[in-house]
Amino acid sequence: MKAKKALKRLTRVEALLSDVLKQYAASEKEVRESLDSAKASVARAFESVKGHIAAALETKKKPAKAKKVKRPALAAKVKRKAPAKKAAQRKRRAAVASAPPEPPPVSETSSMDAATAES
Repeated sequence: MKAKKALKRLTRVEALLSDVLKQYAASEKEVRESLDSAKASVARAFESVKGHIAAALETKKKPAKAKKVKRPALAAKVKRKAPAKKAAQRKRRAAVASAPPEPPPVSETSSMDAATAES
């Protein structure tokens, strides 16, 4: 169980034991004594868990951050290539756009269908 969850549950149990202790009359000493000891045990468990959390936080180290390394030579190469690629793409698009459209191929079946449709 996680420490935070255990602390919440122990707090709730301690509150419930306090409520039950208030309801019992002072004349019923045996019941009150056992409830008092249970409440004391819960308080000791609470402090123990709290101590473990504090110890864990003290020993826990922050992860080391890696240093960022800049690579200017690589960035310069990428910048030089990009305009050349764009220019080549523009030339290809212009060549495709200026080419005359090709007429659709005429199949033999379509000419036969046209001859039969005329008759």
